[in-house]
Amino acid sequence: MTRRIGLWLTAGATIGGILIAPYLQPPIVLTLITILIAAVLFLIRRTKYPAIALTIIALLYGAGFLSLFVFAGTLAIVVFGEVAARLAGDMMRPSLAYIVAASIGSVFVMVYLGHASPLIPLMGVLVGVLLKSALQGRFDSLMIEHLGVAMTMFLFDELNFQVDLMLLFAAVIIAASLAYFSYRFKVADMSGLVSAAIVGIILIVFADVRWFLIMLTFLILGSACTRFHFERKIEMGVAQSHGGVRGYFNVFANGLVGVAAAVLYGVFQNELFLALFLGSVASAAADTVASEIGVVGETPFLITTLERVPPGTNGGVTVVGEVAALGAATVVGTVALFLGVADIRLLFVCIAAGFVGTNVDSVVGATLENRGKIGNSGTNLVATLMGGLFAALFYL
Repeated sequence: MTRRIGLWLTAGATIGGILIAPYLQPPIVLTLITILIAAVLFLIRRTKYPAIALTIIALLYGAGFLSLFVFAGTLAIVVFGEVAARLAGDMMRPSLAYIVAASIGSVFVMVYLGHASPLIPLMGVLVGVLLKSALQGRFDSLMIEHLGVAMTMFLFDELNFQVDLMLLFAAVIIAASLAYFSYRFKVADMSGLVSAAIVGIILIVFADVRWFLIMLTFLILGSACTRFHFERKIEMGVAQSHGGVRGYFNVFANGLVGVAAAVLYGVFQNELFLALFLGSVASAAADTVASEIGVVGETPFLITTLERVPPGTNGGVTVVGEVAALGAATVVGTVALFLGVADIRLLFVCIAAGFVGTNVDSVVGATLENRGKIGNSGTNLVATLMGGLFAALFYL
């Protein structure tokens, strides 16, 4: 009972702070008050890390780096979201409670402060629930959650990208539907669900729905090939962990370059970033398909020494895998061609980029990953980046 009262008091205090915030001028006044409150919270063991985050965000606001909208929006999203998630109990999923409450809080701040950019709080809410899902059990999770939401909102605030409200609404429906079915069919876990929604919304809003469909092509290819001879992969000890269910690491390792390309395309409207996007997606698809198909083929050889190695070894390649990689990149490029996103020239650039990306993945895996210098997600990120840059370079 005491805990519930404390949560309600926290929410009430946050609402009160947001209501008086616009009248506390200059900004340094609100900053000093916030720091004093944070100092008290720091003395309480369970609120030490949120106090640190609160201090950092307040200082950034006082120094003029963060707008009042970002400052107040961050508090509304994290506080309302966390309070709702903890009060929800067994009545509903904590993540759903977080999204609903954080969305209400962020809309309240947006309307109250007269800010007409719904994309900013939307991204803040999604990043907040993603961090909550991904950081469960960490003692500093609330600190990272505050800072992550604040920096996300700051980034999109600085971009000042104007979005049609109906387009944003459609993007949310489409991306959320894909993410939900990915979760229901055990393609992604909760963190993967939210990550996929973020990727989908950004692709549709900053580029268009065709870019989303191209990324969806990769998702379908990857999911299908992951389940290819899955029982045999389990017997061989090379099956994807968690039954092939993807988390946020997998989503961003394969999609981060594509997301960055979409944002750059939306801001600068340069076709170079289309090539970057297609090259990165082709690389992700080629690498995933090559790994999942090639591992059940003949014995692989290490790409750096050409020595035979056990299946599943980082950097191991097979002829079947290389052919599968070319096939996957061709599928991605062909879909882009039929959607009117790519021309014939870009189709072949896309295929070549996919082949380059998957072999960069093998080289990095054989050298850095096998030595413990980088993880699998890092290897995938490097591969998609190199594939994307290759496509952009040859598109010039």
